[in-house]
Amino acid sequence: MKASVFLYPWDVIGDPDAPARIADLGAGQVTLAAAYHATRALTPHHPHHRVVTAEHAAVLYPVDERRWSGRALRPYPAGRWAPGDAYGEAAEALAAAGLDVHSWVVLAHNSRLGAEHPGTSVVNAYGDRYPWAPCIARPEVRAYLVALAAEAAVRPGARGTELESCGWYGLAHLHAHDKIAGVPLDDTAQYLMSLCFCDVCRRGYGEAGLDAERLAARVRGALEPVWEQGPCGDGEELLDATVGYRASVARAFQEDVVRAVREAAEPGFQVLLHADPGVHRCGANAGVDAAGVLGFADGVVVPCAGGRVDLLRPFAEHAPEGAVVAANFTVVAGMGGRPGALREDAARAAAAGATDLRLYHGGLASAQDLAAVRRSGAVG
Repeated sequence: MKASVFLYPWDVIGDPDAPARIADLGAGQVTLAAAYHATRALTPHHPHHRVVTAEHAAVLYPVDERRWSGRALRPYPAGRWAPGDAYGEAAEALAAAGLDVHSWVVLAHNSRLGAEHPGTSVVNAYGDRYPWAPCIARPEVRAYLVALAAEAAVRPGARGTELESCGWYGLAHLHAHDKIAGVPLDDTAQYLMSLCFCDVCRRGYGEAGLDAERLAARVRGALEPVWEQGPCGDGEELLDATVGYRASVARAFQEDVVRAVREAAEPGFQVLLHADPGVHRCGANAGVDAAGVLGFADGVVVPCAGGRVDLLRPFAEHAPEGAVVAANFTVVAGMGGRPGALREDAARAAAAGATDLRLYHGGLASAQDLAAVRRSGAVG
């Protein structure tokens, strides 16, 4: 199967061996970050550094000031971790090694945006703001993220893009020094803790026939047993009552983003979404309607960490000819990946309907991990 390897620009810039090291894996494509959230990343192969700290969400290229002049919400430039046109410099080096380059764009995940513009954030049923999670129901947030997607995705030389966090974000974040694991939250409790009750969403619930005040009280009541490590109350009923509104907001946002990218790109530009077939799910792999998303996007990138391929099937069942259903496998053993099992995992993914592979992450993986990928013969 065709494979692409995730990379950051700082994995390539200053390391003349990086393009050949990635090409040697057998993958013909790289998915290179153009807009990314705050992170701290190990760089085990780089000749000059070992840890890169991206202090805030940023674009990794110079923005077009004509697009952003006068806007209250606009992208933040990167600091020392990716100065200037870091994306462009890395992309040129990778292309020179014969690799196709696609952009990697993170949208609704931005802690600095929420810190500087608190009104843009998701607000839970208790009134707590999630500054890392822009609320995609808010018109100003949607306008900003759509414009960001159109610019960050269509970088010079890019043949396509992969859009991460293209939907609702919620509680699960892995925030700096995260300390939210004291009480286990199942899928339903995670959903209830991710419901937004900002003023826009409150109006949205009202238009959907739900009283926002009563709904928030019911959510708090359903969660009360969870804090004593008991079962969630009527969480399934609340999920059913609210998921229609949230799914419609996410679908409209996703369609707007894809449309804006296509309008900015040349014909044939590939647009993929990092996606989960559970339409209620939040996060980097945003929930989508598996039957509908492949009607407006060219495909999806599906999380298959730990060799789990079950999430591929709903997309494969609805995929038209030519659609991409990419299985995303972590190949960093220290992050729970299984590089030595990649051949087996790829075969299982193909049986579940995958057309492509994604390898996370070429810059984070150790030399031993990369050697295991090469030995697997699953790529190329």
